[in-house]
Amino acid sequence: MTKNIGIIVDAPHKICSDILCPFHGKLSVRGKLLSGTVISAKARKMVVVSREYPHLVSKYQRYERSRSQVHAYLPECIEVLEGDSVTIAECKPLSKTVSFVVIAGNKRNVS
Repeated sequence: MTKNIGIIVDAPHKICSDILCPFHGKLSVRGKLLSGTVISAKARKMVVVSREYPHLVSKYQRYERSRSQVHAYLPECIEVLEGDSVTIAECKPLSKTVSFVVIAGNKRNVS
C-alpha cells in the first residue's frame, strides 16, 4: 500500500521497507520539484542529478546555459541508472548534502 504524497506522480510498483521512502515510509516532501538527469548512481542509496537551466546575463540581455548538480536520496522501490531522467522533490535534510528525494524516474531510450 502506497501513501499519497500530494504530488501527481505514478507510484512505484515495488514495495519497500525503507523508512525514508516518501511512498512507503514516513518521509514527507515539501517545497521545490526539480527534474534532471542522473549523472552518477555509484553510491548505495544516493544519486547525483544534473539539471540545466537558462541564466540571464544582464549586460548582454541574453541567456546562457548553466548547470548545477544536486544530491538526492534514492529509495529502494525506485530503480534508476545513469543517464535516466528523474523528478526529485525537496524533503528534510537527510545528510550534509542531501535534501532531495527521487519520486519518479523515466528510463532513457536506448537505440
